[in-house]
Amino acid sequence: MRVDEEVHDKGIRERIKARIAGKTDLQLGKNGLTQGFIDEVKLRLEKHGVVKIRVLKSFRSNYTGDLEELAERIAGLSGGRVYEVRGFTITLVATPRREGEGRPG
Repeated sequence: MRVDEEVHDKGIRERIKARIAGKTDLQLGKNGLTQGFIDEVKLRLEKHGVVKIRVLKSFRSNYTGDLEELAERIAGLSGGRVYEVRGFTITLVATPRREGEGRPG
């Protein structure tokens, strides 16, 4: 299921294609949505602009919700947006920064 088809930045589009074809970046397992996991998603979104997450069977056995809802929750906590949910794999992309926004320094 593609959630967000519109990606206007050509560089991000190329990175998304590479991530979809490649291996997963992170695995969501039995420890679940820990702060460490969310921080790692944030870091990878900042660094690469796209992150691919595989939801393992050990997590799915205890999780009763919908995978799309889980993807939205991870995206909300990490500051990204859902690009695609395919099978048990979630692809997130970084939200574009607006003019004047930046890291506080």
